Amino acid sequence: MTSATATRQSMTREQRLILIIAILASFVAFLDGSVINVALPKISEELGGGLSTQQWVVDAYLITLGSLILLAGSLSDVFGRVVVLRTGLIAFGVASVLIVIAPTAELVIVLRALQGIAGALLVPSSLALIISTFRGAAQAKAIGTWTAWTSASFLAGPLIGGLFVDYLSWRLVFAINVLPIAITLVLLVVLKHKDVRAEGIRVDFIGAGLGILGLGGPVFALIEQANFGWGDPRIFLPAGLGVLSFAAFLWWESRAKSPMLPLGIFRSRNFAWGNLATLFIYAALSIGGFIVVIFLQQVAGYPATIAALAFLPVSLGNVFLSGLFGSLSGKYGPRLFMTVGPILAGIGYLLLLTMGETVDYWWNVLPGILVFALGVSVTVAPLTSAILGSIPAQQAGIGSATNNAVARVAGLVAIAMVGVIVAGELDVESFHRVLVVTAVLLFLGGIASFFGIRNPTKAERDASNA
Repeated sequence: MTSATATRQSMTREQRLILIIAILASFVAFLDGSVINVALPKISEELGGGLSTQQWVVDAYLITLGSLILLAGSLSDVFGRVVVLRTGLIAFGVASVLIVIAPTAELVIVLRALQGIAGALLVPSSLALIISTFRGAAQAKAIGTWTAWTSASFLAGPLIGGLFVDYLSWRLVFAINVLPIAITLVLLVVLKHKDVRAEGIRVDFIGAGLGILGLGGPVFALIEQANFGWGDPRIFLPAGLGVLSFAAFLWWESRAKSPMLPLGIFRSRNFAWGNLATLFIYAALSIGGFIVVIFLQQVAGYPATIAALAFLPVSLGNVFLSGLFGSLSGKYGPRLFMTVGPILAGIGYLLLLTMGETVDYWWNVLPGILVFALGVSVTVAPLTSAILGSIPAQQAGIGSATNNAVARVAGLVAIAMVGVIVAGELDVESFHRVLVVTAVLLFLGGIASFFGIRNPTKAERDASNA
């Protein structure tokens, strides 16, 4: 009998349902993130706008997602994880359908922001359900399974999205969300899970407001500086307000009675260093995926479907290998995997520097993507396990929300920085600059893991598994 079979057989019916629900709910948010890059050129072509419009379609989602995902952790504690999860699913579905019929780029951007609000309710609540239900090696295995299956969204999303963009309409890529949302809502009814609600918790709306301003102002400045220049008040005033708001956010969170980000959680070494590694790694994943897919379509002339296939090995690697590396991380500790994985992924991006105006997928793209895919597969499940396994079960909601917020904020800032790095029109030279920045970010993620992450002792592993 294999260990995977033994794990499945040892799970209760409730644990199996919770794992499936968590996978499907997260699948919705990740699917939307994976499909959008393929649709960006067609969106700007039909509705107008260039690189800045493409950046806003991505970042409008990430601003609200990144700034409210912490609030969602508090909402889960106050109202219950299932209630918050159900609300997020319904809101995400409604926003997705409205994007299908949106007549302008501005409305698409607004609706993407609404999707971000809904998405903020999904991932932390679903992961928190796993963390509060599984512990020890079983938790690492469950997270690995969650990672593997949610990674399927990065396989299905671009492929289906590319076909829709090339042969139907970019609008229909947002309708893909409806089916998994409907299935998850039905399973929540079947689960009949009784929510545990914390007493005396207040929702930190002041922190949420400061967080939105602290992220939105600098991101607006980074994206629009190409249009107005850094000396324009429309740029430096939002940037300054954002920096002040973010400082006020940290001050408020250190003093609020019920902060949405309890800063004391960072006293855990693996949690603090793991989130630093997350910042570097997910910034790289966002900026790399964004620029490669756009370059293949707008410069190399690839159809959307073929451009989407470029990252197929990454999706396959995550689906088939994340569970394995999640299990190995639970057995041997996460430090080695979190060090080697990002460095391998960074080497993969350096191999993509052979891409020029004429791109041969087999020689210029595939070798780098294969190395990158292996690196990502080695990294993701151990990273998640190291961070969420380092905090008590009662902090699962805020822990998963914090880690997801760090990941989304990293992607948000990275996408906003693309215009600064490109410094004009996207061409081979500016594309290569973005590839180098992506590789450096991945290397920094591996270095942070090497110096910061500590493997649990045998006694700690035994106590966690007990």
